[in-house]
Amino acid sequence: MRRTGKAIQALAAGLCGAALALAGTAPAGAAEPAAGHPAWRLTDSGSDARFRGLAAVDRATAWVAGTKGTVLRTGDGGRHWRDVSPPGAGTLEFRDVAAFDDRHAVVLAIGEGEASRVLRTGDGGKTWTETFRNTDPKAFYDCMTFFDRRNGIALGDPVDGRFRILATGDGGRNWRPLPADGLPAALPGEAAFAASGQCVVSTGARDAWIATGGGARARILHSRDRGRTWTSADAPLPAGDPARGVFALAFRDRAHGLAVGGDYRAGQPSVPAAAGSRDGGAAWAAAERPPAAYRSGVAWLPHSRTAALAVGPTGSDLTLDGGRSWRNFDAGSYDTVDCASDGGCWAAGEKGRVARLTGARPGR
Repeated sequence: MRRTGKAIQALAAGLCGAALALAGTAPAGAAEPAAGHPAWRLTDSGSDARFRGLAAVDRATAWVAGTKGTVLRTGDGGRHWRDVSPPGAGTLEFRDVAAFDDRHAVVLAIGEGEASRVLRTGDGGKTWTETFRNTDPKAFYDCMTFFDRRNGIALGDPVDGRFRILATGDGGRNWRPLPADGLPAALPGEAAFAASGQCVVSTGARDAWIATGGGARARILHSRDRGRTWTSADAPLPAGDPARGVFALAFRDRAHGLAVGGDYRAGQPSVPAAAGSRDGGAAWAAAERPPAAYRSGVAWLPHSRTAALAVGPTGSDLTLDGGRSWRNFDAGSYDTVDCASDGGCWAAGEKGRVARLTGARPGR
């Protein structure tokens, strides 16, 4: 809007579930402990950019993308960050990044007209190739998702009453527009929020979901065919204002999803700021105990059926019951969160903030 496995071993008995672990493997069928103390450990990114694009490859490797055309990559768990920004991209506003390993990544820049672009690297950021530049002055692209290393889609705000969808089948080298008639008509004022790179998400080979806001109702759209056709469902999150809606989605499988958002303006009420679905997004239920304020990013903890994280400018929250109740565990500002299949979880946000998730025994 204008403006993906190995099981994990708990660090120690009593961690808040295997999904909070950072290393090793857990016995098959091991039960998840009840609760622990997750914490973000800040790394020194060496940048003052605001990072709303984040891709967690594993515990050691992550990419972030943000303001002033900035792209950083770490391969040692955040001890060192390498500036791999595309040359001449200083005027671009990167809001999303998809990374497949430490060499291959795709970044999306937002903005009206030609400001919306997609760039790709296959050598760890040493060189970049622009693979899409928007030429429609009315179009504005927000976020993207990949089903696998080759197939992905990018989402744009409505033009002439329909959202824009681009598709790639070669890892982001080439993009083509999908027919707009497969999407439900947009509500007046409806759009997507380029807040965390999570306004369009996917799981499995073909399922994708879109989060919307700005209209009279907050909605979540679902596609079962990689973006060609979509159905819509209302979400019980704040709506009726350009600053309100669903800002981020996360699905751990085709059925179980989480939505977070609210009103991004400081001091504005955002109750409820989270909701969940158990039927692939056909119906959504508000969290019984939601985060206390607007949240812009959400991620399931790997290999957990019940644990997830939500982040926003006023703090981070943890759920251990699949999104019904959330508790705050950190007051720092983060815009986005992502977890890798080996258990490495990362968060990023303003003023160059990038952090890794750590855990501790209860009581420590």
